[in-house]
Amino acid sequence: MSDINNLVEELSKLTVLEAADLVKKLEEKWGVTAAAPVAAAAPAGAAAAAAPVAKDTFDVILASVPADKKIGVIKAVREVKAGLGLAEAKALVEGAPKPVLEGAPKADAEAAKKKLEEAGGKVELK
Repeated sequence: MSDINNLVEELSKLTVLEAADLVKKLEEKWGVTAAAPVAAAAPAGAAAAAAPVAKDTFDVILASVPADKKIGVIKAVREVKAGLGLAEAKALVEGAPKPVLEGAPKADAEAAKKKLEEAGGKVELK
C-alpha cells in the first residue's frame, strides 16, 4: 500500500503537460484510449442529453427606440404584451433595453419582434 501512496505522491507532482504525456504513453503501452471506457459506460440517455437542444422559448428584448418613434413603439408594446397599461408601456420603452416578453414560444417571439420593429424599435431575441 505504501508503494501506491508513493506513486500517487509522485503523480501529483506532474505538470499538466507531463500528465498528458503520461496518458498518451500509457495508452500506447496498454493499447487503450482514456476516452473509450467513459463513453462506453455512459447510459443511453446521457448521449441524448449531451446533444445540443434547439431553443424553443425566447426573450424579446426591446434594445432601443428612436425618440421620433416612441409613441408608435409604446402602442406596439401594449399590443404585444397584453394587460400592460399605458404608464407601464411608456416606462418599458423609456427604460430600454428591457425585456418585453420572457420565455415566449418562437412563433410569438418572432411576431412580437416584427411588430415592434415595424413600429420603429430595435429588438433582439435571446
